[in-house]
Amino acid sequence: MVKKDKYTEEQLKNLGEKLRKLRIEKGFSNYEQFAFEHNLPRAQYGRYEQGQDLRFSSLLKVLKAFDISLEEFFKEGFE
Repeated sequence: MVKKDKYTEEQLKNLGEKLRKLRIEKGFSNYEQFAFEHNLPRAQYGRYEQGQDLRFSSLLKVLKAFDISLEEFFKEGFE
């Protein structure tokens, strides 16, 4: 298994924190309920919020559930 560099780890952490923030803003205190209601794998979505790596296609599906564009998502919090 390849160890991620510090920059990648930080950005994945930022991504997870942003997903968590968006979920809470949408009124979901529980990530499992959000995932269930949006037909996303619950355990997998939970890992995304923890800052684990995800495929681009998975990110697109999650952002669609939030009804947010890539541009909006990456507008703040990422270098």
